[in-house]
Amino acid sequence: MGEDEERFSVRTHRGGNEENGDSSGASLDPERERRYAELFEQLDLNKDGRVDISELRTGLAALGLHRGEAEEIVLESDINHDGLLDFQEFSQYLRAHEKRLRLIFHNLDRNNDGRIDVAEIQHSLHKLGVEVTMEQASRILQSMDRDGTMTIDWNEWRDHFLFNPFHNMEEIVHYWKHSHMFDIGEHLTVPDEFSEQERRSGLVWRQLVAGAMAGAVSRTGTAPLDRLKVFLQVHGSTSRGINLWSGLRGMVQEGGVSSLWRGNGINVLKIAPESAIKFMAYEQIKWVIRGSKEGGSLRVQERFIAGSLAGAIAQTIIYPMEVLKTRLTLRKTGQYSGMADCARQILKTEGVRAFYRGYLPNTLGIIPYAGIDLAVYETLKNAWLQRFCVDSADPGVLVLLGCGTISSTCGQLASYPLALIRTRMQAQAITEGKPKMTMVGQFKYIISHEGVPGLYRGITPNFLKVIPAVSISYVVYEHMKKVLGVGY
Repeated sequence: MGEDEERFSVRTHRGGNEENGDSSGASLDPERERRYAELFEQLDLNKDGRVDISELRTGLAALGLHRGEAEEIVLESDINHDGLLDFQEFSQYLRAHEKRLRLIFHNLDRNNDGRIDVAEIQHSLHKLGVEVTMEQASRILQSMDRDGTMTIDWNEWRDHFLFNPFHNMEEIVHYWKHSHMFDIGEHLTVPDEFSEQERRSGLVWRQLVAGAMAGAVSRTGTAPLDRLKVFLQVHGSTSRGINLWSGLRGMVQEGGVSSLWRGNGINVLKIAPESAIKFMAYEQIKWVIRGSKEGGSLRVQERFIAGSLAGAIAQTIIYPMEVLKTRLTLRKTGQYSGMADCARQILKTEGVRAFYRGYLPNTLGIIPYAGIDLAVYETLKNAWLQRFCVDSADPGVLVLLGCGTISSTCGQLASYPLALIRTRMQAQAITEGKPKMTMVGQFKYIISHEGVPGLYRGITPNFLKVIPAVSISYVVYEHMKKVLGVGY
C-alpha cells in the first residue's frame, strides 16, 4: 500500500463503537467523525467545502483507490440535488453504505468469527449459482487481504468497498466475475459465463446489445483496412507490388472515398444474429455438457468445445451473409445496386450452392482460432493475476485489452491460411480466368504459384486494424454499458 493510500486508510480502532455498535446510529462517534472529515478534506480538491463528481473521480484515482461509480455515489447522496456533496451529505452516505456493507459482511461470515475465509467466499458464490474453484476464490480474497492472513476482517472489507456503491451481494458477485466482450471483426470470442440471476434480469441481452453496437462502430471504423485485406487475399497474386497505400489509393480512384466502405453494411448487419445464435447455441451445448443442473461455469477445455461448436452453428446459419459480404466488398462500381440485387444475381447465375462456397475452410478455421484465442487469453490473464494480483481480482481494462489483443492475434496467425482460402472460394465467380477449385485445390495452387507467403496475403492490414478495432470497441462498449445499465 503506497504512502498516499496509507494516509487515506479508513481503518478504525478495534473494539470501538463502530466495530461493535450499529453503524446506522443517528450521531457519529468521534473516531468515525474524524475519519469521515479526513476523507472529505482529501476529496475536496478546491477546498470549497463541497465535492463534485469530477473531484470525487480525481481524488479517488490520485489516492490509488477504487473510483467506484462517482456519478452513482453523488446521485444517491445528493439530498438537495445540487450536484455537489457537502460534509453532511457525504457522511450520511458513508454511514448508510457502511451499514449495507456490514450486513453483507455478516451474511458472508457463516461461522461468525469476524473474518471471511476462502471457503465462505466460495459458498456465497455457489448460493448465487456461480461455481468457482478454490484457486479463483483465493484470488478474490487476496484482492482484499491487506495483512496477508488469507482472511478478511471487517475493516479490510469496508475499506475495499467503501466507494463502490453496491447494495447487495449479487452486485458484488457481478463485480468480481465481470469480464469484457470485444469484437474485432473476426470470429467472436467464446461467450462469457452467466448466472441464472443474470439471465433472468435481462443483463445477458443488454450485454449482447452493447457488444453488437461496439462491434458495429468498430467494424465501420476499420472497414477500409478490412476491404484492403479481402482485396489482397483474392487479387494479391495478380497485382504484384501492391501495398497498403497503393491499394487504398487504387480503391479510391476506382470508386471514390465511399468505396472504401463497400461490404460494411452487411458486415455490420450480421453481428446481431451471429451473436444471438452463438449465445443461444452455447447455452444449449453447455446444458448438454454439464447436464440439466443449474449453476457452474465450464472448465477451459469445456468452454473451448462449447465455444467452437456454438461458433460453427452460428456460422452455418449466417454463412450466406459472409459470401454476400465478400462479393459486395470486391464489387466494382455499378456491379450491384445493393445486397438484395447481389443475392439475386448470385442465385440466378450460380445457384444456391454458391452461398456456401468456402464453408469447409471457414468451419475448420473456427477450431484453431477459438482454441488458441481462448487458451492464450486464459493463460495470460491468469499469469497476470497470479503475479500482480494486489488490488483487485479483476485484472482491469488495460490488461484485458492486452490479453485479448495478443490472444486474438495468435488465433488469427493459426487460422489465417484457412480464412484466405475461404475468401478466395467465396469470390471465385468474380475471379476471371481461373477454374473453380476445392479447398485442397486452392491450397495446392497457392503453395505452387505463390509459396507459403501466399497463404498470408493481406495479413498486414488485418493486423493493423486490431488495435484501433479493439480500442473503438472498448470505448463504445463502455458507453453502451452505461446507457443500458450493464455492469457495475
